Order: sequence, then C-alpha cells, then structure tokens
Amino acid sequence: MTPLELYDILKLRQEIFIIEQACLYPDLDGKDEGAWHLTAFEGDSLLACLRILEAGVSFKEPSIGRVAVSRDHRGRGIAKAMMQEALAFIKREWKETHVRISAQSYTIPFYAGVGFQVVGEAYLEDGIWHVEMVWGA
Repeated sequence: MTPLELYDILKLRQEIFIIEQACLYPDLDGKDEGAWHLTAFEGDSLLACLRILEAGVSFKEPSIGRVAVSRDHRGRGIAKAMMQEALAFIKREWKETHVRISAQSYTIPFYAGVGFQVVGEAYLEDGIWHVEMVWGA
C-alpha cells in the first residue's frame, strides 16, 4: 500500500465514521498495521474500503471491519462484493470457516444478506448501538 492509498483510506473512514456519523472515537486503534486492507478504486478515486483482521486481534475468530463506501457510490453493490471477497480470502488463505464482526445495528440487514447472523444482545459502543454477528461456512 502506498502512503497515498493509506491516506485515502483514513480520509474515507474519517468522513464516514467520525464526520457523517458525528461520532468521536479513535479510528487509529493500532490494528491497521497487521490488517489486510481491501479497496475499490475507480481510476484514482477510492470508492470503498474495509479491513480484515486475523483471529485473536479483535475476536477469537477473524474479523472484518471499517467497511466504508463513499456517499456518492452507495447502493451499487460495492460493499456486498467486497464483503464476499473478504470472506473468500479468509476461507482460502487462512482456512477459517467462521468470522465475527461488530456491526452497527442499522447494518444488520446488509450483513445478514452476506450470511451473518446476530449473536448476543445489542450494546452501545462509542454512542452507537452495535451487535456481534457471526458468519460460518
């Protein structure tokens, strides 16, 4: 990843998770250095990104997080395609069959659409309701 690509990823995450959602939280949490980052570009413009974390970093299972799609490119199926690619990567490269995520509650239908199921009760994290969800192939 080039410094410019990293800048674009952090900028997009800031625009969505901090500014758009009006949520002050530490996006730079020390997990990006060891993460796999999946991005979608159109020319030089970053459309979307996510990060894939190995088992033991956030949960005992691998995890996918920081899924972000720029406002102008939502509704085109980019996030779904990226989630499917991330899940295929985890299964293919790490031979893992379960993935756990912490999802904002309003995104439950999206993640259910790629095979995740809610486990446990909703909890408040950084002022936003979340639930844990698990995918198992």
